[in-house]
Amino acid sequence: MSQSLPTEFRYFIGARLFFVLGIRMITTIVLYQVFHLASTYMVGFAGLAEFVPAVIAALYAGHYIDRHNKKNILIWAYAFYFICAALLGFISLPNIQIATNHKITGILSIVFCTGIIRSFAGPSANSMIAAIVPKANLQKAVSLNSSTWLISSIIGHATGGLLIAAVGISTAYFIAAALIATAVIFATGLQPKPPVTISIQTPLFLSIKQGFSYLHQNKNLLGVMSLDLFAVLFGGAVAFIPEIAEKVLHTNATGYGFLNAAMDIGSLMGMGILMLFPLKRKQGMKMLLAVAGFGLFIIVFAFSKLYLLSFAALLMAGLFDAVSVVVRGTIMQMNTPDELRGRVASINLIFINSSNELGQFESGLTSKWMGTIPAIWFGGGMSILVVLATWFKFPGLKKLEY
Repeated sequence: MSQSLPTEFRYFIGARLFFVLGIRMITTIVLYQVFHLASTYMVGFAGLAEFVPAVIAALYAGHYIDRHNKKNILIWAYAFYFICAALLGFISLPNIQIATNHKITGILSIVFCTGIIRSFAGPSANSMIAAIVPKANLQKAVSLNSSTWLISSIIGHATGGLLIAAVGISTAYFIAAALIATAVIFATGLQPKPPVTISIQTPLFLSIKQGFSYLHQNKNLLGVMSLDLFAVLFGGAVAFIPEIAEKVLHTNATGYGFLNAAMDIGSLMGMGILMLFPLKRKQGMKMLLAVAGFGLFIIVFAFSKLYLLSFAALLMAGLFDAVSVVVRGTIMQMNTPDELRGRVASINLIFINSSNELGQFESGLTSKWMGTIPAIWFGGGMSILVVLATWFKFPGLKKLEY
């Protein structure tokens, strides 16, 4: 890690690494477990179970984060996620006899709780970066933070599949819980992050409105977040991967785990390329083209019957997605006032992070209505149409430079 970044940032990255590693393992295991207990349709409901509470709680979470010590919020969020992971492991024990429908209900209920926790964990972590790293190093810190997230996500997805095959679902959950406990330990090494001087008497709804007002005034940031929201909403292929892996590609749990990690591997490659060759001009235009490329490779994934081609298509989709991640993250960190960071990060959670779970639900519904393969190429095509709509709705975005 660069010596120009503070030592505290290493604790932050350590906590980020182990937390994302644990939650990505859990995501992989939950998708696999729910698919084999029910269907792709129910996998969609697993996404909805996390999306709904995350959105409902996010706006209050942003208000709360801006008014309290962010370090404490992060530690408690990680600790509660650890409890959820342990509960998933407990109800999945082979000697615990639970009816299938009750087990699915239990899994979805715990996933619902993790959605609430995420609404506090993500924004509190993202709003801390600017308080840890000098402004001159923010772009480097954003890239390192995103790269760490991707590395953890890749290893978590792949390891989740390997652990299912090697030690079973329940033990895999417990290992994920141990990793999240390690994240708690790293988070305790952070310095307190109390709120900046603000009027603590601001009513809740006015406080939330201030976050949306800032976003509405910043058309470039609004355009970037809207683009990612709808592109991921329609183009997300995660919910289809368990079924494609088993019924089309005829691979095992290990193959499923690596296929689930392919998009993150591509994103990590994209991050590496962007760190070596930063976007210096026409970042907005390049981001729009990259999102269109993302949709194109989702369509390739839909028609592929070969494991390596499917893996490569998801890898390339992830590589193009990395461009919008860097552009969006840099704009948000460089332009958001300190006193609004929690609220803007929470709105970002609704727009971006939760779009993955809502997209997972959309995928479940379209697979039921259209069939799996048509649903995938429909999503990729819609992502390309979203780029065209953004081109005309936010004309300044294609001229964006920073």
